[in-house]
Amino acid sequence: MKVASVIVDVPAKQTDRAFDYLIPAEWQDSIQPGMRVVVPFGPRNVQGFVIDIKAESEFQKLREIIEPMDLEPVLNQELLALGDWLTEETLCYKISAYQVMLPPALKAKYEKKVKLASGVKSTDLPSVLHPFFLKKDCLDWAEVLNNRLVPLMQKEVAKGHLEVLYQVKEKVKKKLVKIVRPHQSTDQLQMAAKELPANAEKQKQVLNYFIHCNEPIEVKQLISELNVSSTTLKTLVEKKLLREEEIEVYRNPYKNRTFERTSPLPLTEAQRNAIKPILNSIETNHHEVFLLFGVTGSGKTEIYLQTIQKVIEKGKEAIVLVPEISLTPQMVNRFKGRFGDLVAVLHSGLSAGEKYDEWRKIQRKEVKVAVGARSAIFAPFENIGIIIIDEEHETSYKQEDMPRYHAKDVAIERARNHNCPVILGSATPSLESFARAQKKVYRLLSLPVRMNNQPLPSVEIVDMREELRAGNRSMFSRKLFELLKDRLEKKQQSVLFLNKRGHSSFVMCRDCGFVVTCPNCDISLTYHRAGSRMKCHYCGYESYVPKVCPECSSEYIRYFGTGTQKVEDELGKILPEARVIRMDVDTTGRKGAHERLLKDFQDGKADILLGTQMIAKGLDFPNITLVGVLSADTMLHLPDFRSSEKTFQLLTQVSGRAGRHQLPGEVIIQTYSPDHYSIKLAETQNYDLFYQQEMMVRKIHHYPPFYYLTIITVTHDELMAAVAATEKIVTYVRSQLSSQAVVLGPAASPIPRINNRYRYQCLIKYKREANLTKTLKTILDQHQNHAKNGLHVSIDVNPFILM
Repeated sequence: MKVASVIVDVPAKQTDRAFDYLIPAEWQDSIQPGMRVVVPFGPRNVQGFVIDIKAESEFQKLREIIEPMDLEPVLNQELLALGDWLTEETLCYKISAYQVMLPPALKAKYEKKVKLASGVKSTDLPSVLHPFFLKKDCLDWAEVLNNRLVPLMQKEVAKGHLEVLYQVKEKVKKKLVKIVRPHQSTDQLQMAAKELPANAEKQKQVLNYFIHCNEPIEVKQLISELNVSSTTLKTLVEKKLLREEEIEVYRNPYKNRTFERTSPLPLTEAQRNAIKPILNSIETNHHEVFLLFGVTGSGKTEIYLQTIQKVIEKGKEAIVLVPEISLTPQMVNRFKGRFGDLVAVLHSGLSAGEKYDEWRKIQRKEVKVAVGARSAIFAPFENIGIIIIDEEHETSYKQEDMPRYHAKDVAIERARNHNCPVILGSATPSLESFARAQKKVYRLLSLPVRMNNQPLPSVEIVDMREELRAGNRSMFSRKLFELLKDRLEKKQQSVLFLNKRGHSSFVMCRDCGFVVTCPNCDISLTYHRAGSRMKCHYCGYESYVPKVCPECSSEYIRYFGTGTQKVEDELGKILPEARVIRMDVDTTGRKGAHERLLKDFQDGKADILLGTQMIAKGLDFPNITLVGVLSADTMLHLPDFRSSEKTFQLLTQVSGRAGRHQLPGEVIIQTYSPDHYSIKLAETQNYDLFYQQEMMVRKIHHYPPFYYLTIITVTHDELMAAVAATEKIVTYVRSQLSSQAVVLGPAASPIPRINNRYRYQCLIKYKREANLTKTLKTILDQHQNHAKNGLHVSIDVNPFILM
């Protein structure tokens, strides 16, 4: 008897543990830890993950597993153990931890098939399986189960004769192409060609092709190369001289792109000093976290590439994380250029099918490097030699829904298991990382100058209050306008950066001050010129723009604030000759749009690139000599203790886009708060001074890195119910923690209502609280029972967004 411990797909407190199931005799040797299975649970059948196989169970009466869902484990032993760690760290359910590690295609509804691997004939299989594949090369999963073929099939999958395909219903179909191959030996084909009548010229031509080249070829390709018709091929297939089949090919998101192979560049002295300890750590299989602190353009990417080269030479694998879609096109070029087909790319711009194919390449050990956004940290490698996180300060590395993990923490945990180094790279490290480097928890490596010794661009801060006093009501200061004109004349390129999307921020009545807000959320609606609509960026509510004020009926109702569309309009008026490319969520929503727009800009099809945050990082174009930041204050006034840090990081990053090559760069920062230290210090890119000043502020107010934070958010349809529940939680937390912990609340969230649900929160600041995890788990357990009353409690440990 064998028993499987299964985590079932029922995310609830009562089911957040392993359940024992008997493994039926026919699957005794097939089912392994890391596979998904279908099991009976109460009155229904659910899927689950096998986490262990044992000889006996403490329970007498066990139900049986209904069927396996995989022939090979989808999670390896290390990822299964990582699931336990995630559960503990982020207070999530085990099932959520395992689900987050899989590509979307494996989470959707899909059909499963087993097919012959390419180049394998049915005669290569054991005689029992032979008949199933005589007439077709694909078998439905139902047939596999009904004929009890799982154990046999597993052995053939292990030999590479068969493979399992997941076809996602409605979403993804495996990509098939028709190929044709010889069905007879070369001698038989020669005889057949001689016997053909004189008028069968085209058939002879096809047979001669296969006599000289005994390889399968895509039908489309053969038809176009030999200029023959499909009827000709059909005739030869009917005569049993050729055989037509469908084979699966990987979807390749980069099939229309050729990547120029690049070779390692000679390193500068600073780079050599930085790379030495990392190579040493790889050589000795020693786990260490390095903080690579290098100014923009100092050559961090070359260090990544050369350390990965070393890891591949040792026969190991590398994971590289880059912040979401904004960095991928250029990053992909660099990695594919250096390592070619050894790279799998996982990011949000790929379809579910493409992501699944890239994930399978990793699982089948066909690649050595995974480059991707946050979730690529779960790439199913088994022999990791290095993990690199570029732009480590980026907030997008923290997942905002369950499990609320930070990719950096997961990276350090995986690297510890694999005894390998982690590199955190940034020109503006997060305060937490830099503080750890100062305390020698991380090892600091510095690249203080740009690669080609180019100076950092000159930065000028323009006080927009002065512009207003001088009668300039435009969104462009006089200085920025002059420089834009100058760049147009010199045929150089400019980047204009705006920290938000949409046409205008809000719609307001100039007579009574009424602002149009969302009826479901306490937040102003954003005006979008397309279709002249107003949208809520939280719940998606849309409305038309009123002609008169709903409060006082005044006709003076106007748009306020600045959005990318509005800047584009304004540019069209003041610089009609300028060619502008706009990049924001609205213009890059379609697949491939992001890459296409950047390619057009690189090819010189535009003079000005106008965009939101997605253009602030990673762009490296030789002809950009001017960067204009239209409103540096947008983030400063958010109710978030990190707002100064984010402002400094963003301004430093965006300034770093200018003058990266031969031409010197200039940066203009427009602001209404020119005296704020984050803006002043971004002018000189003085990170050290910013760090000291910001650390003082954080210390005084008990914020990270001096204290840890945990935020508990309570939501309910009724205001008083949300307040009462939060009050109870605050009282309970205070009773459980030491007097050193600071417990704030209950207080309304910065956005007090979203989607007609009121939001209250409790903020805990603490240093060391042995009882905290237990306390938080108790709160979650108790409130799960109240979920039926519409009360919802969520806990975020080390939150990145306090909104």
